Amino acid sequence: MTQANTQCFFPMQNVIQDYAWGSRTSINQLFDIENPESKPQAEIWMGAHPNGCSKIVENGEEQLLSDFINLDKSGILTTGTDIQFGELPYLFKVLAAESALSIQVHPSKEQAEIGFEKEEQAGIPRNAGNRNYKDPNHKPELVYALTPYQAMNGFREISEVVALFDKVNVKAIQTVVDTFKGSVNETGLEVFFSAMLSLEGDIKETAVAELLEYAKANANDKLFGLILELSELYPGDIGLFAPLMLNVITLQPREAMYLDACTPHAYLKGTGLEIMANSDNVLRAGLTPKFIDVDELVKCTIFKEKPASTLLATPIKQDGGLFYPVPVDDFKFAVFEDIFDLTLRTDSAEILLALDSQVTLTHLSGESVTFNKGESVFIPAFAGKYQITSKGRVARAFN
Repeated sequence: MTQANTQCFFPMQNVIQDYAWGSRTSINQLFDIENPESKPQAEIWMGAHPNGCSKIVENGEEQLLSDFINLDKSGILTTGTDIQFGELPYLFKVLAAESALSIQVHPSKEQAEIGFEKEEQAGIPRNAGNRNYKDPNHKPELVYALTPYQAMNGFREISEVVALFDKVNVKAIQTVVDTFKGSVNETGLEVFFSAMLSLEGDIKETAVAELLEYAKANANDKLFGLILELSELYPGDIGLFAPLMLNVITLQPREAMYLDACTPHAYLKGTGLEIMANSDNVLRAGLTPKFIDVDELVKCTIFKEKPASTLLATPIKQDGGLFYPVPVDDFKFAVFEDIFDLTLRTDSAEILLALDSQVTLTHLSGESVTFNKGESVFIPAFAGKYQITSKGRVARAFN
């Protein structure tokens, strides 16, 4: 494709996933996106993932973004991205959680490749309930808060985990806790986490009941208030112990955090942007009625403490915006605000999303497009350079 006479800005039509945990009002309120049937609007997917591929409009014609990319991968993605990934390597989302998602871990690239191949060989259908690996990719992700956004991310400091379990003093799991106290290190944490997730029958039931009894008596404490709230959604679930093991954080609007592969986490409530490697691999660890493969989960979890002070991503001022560094090649993320004719250069395929105001893009060729908050535009790598103007914030997903 040559740049001359070639369209460079492609307005997108994106799939809205109506998962049960989604908010019925947040996306409508933030972006004026209608919801006439009052369905949960959980996630807007922007990208070329087969489970929810965006459409683009090229010269008035609609087509799947994946089909468009396949016409000229090296021109649209860059030759380097085509060689390394063979596809658009990221998926960009708006995520609006009214209630908590399951606690989950995403595998590393190597684990995903091995696990996917193994399950393919075993003939497990990709949509089977007991399938762990939907694709051979890792799924690191970054979340940027649009509203207060509550989540769990990574293990608390190990001494803190011990102190919290001592505090609740659940008799049914005393032996498990005592074993952990005899080995207050990463190996001990692994054994403890695995033992907790493996609890069954009466012991599990009694342990959860004792935890909730303590939580009710201490409902004014935010942590135990959260456990009570989660128990209404997931009664009897062993994941109710997770807030004692994992960091609980509420991101304020404009704050962001990175979630690495092999790190247990859960999104609890709020609306944010999420950018991730193009994968749908999830190993669940609680707060779910779905299948939990404890052995595979433990194998794919890194049992390192993640001090609360390290959770927030610190942006860097770069190219006229705020750039949020991530330690992977699959995606990059930046936010621009109150900009006039700022020149940006495309070194990859990009998606721009207007967050709170109109955005106008112009190209040297004379092409121009204006789009409203909640709307997005796909820009192929061959666009080269373009100017961007907006009084509000614009999120930029690229790689």
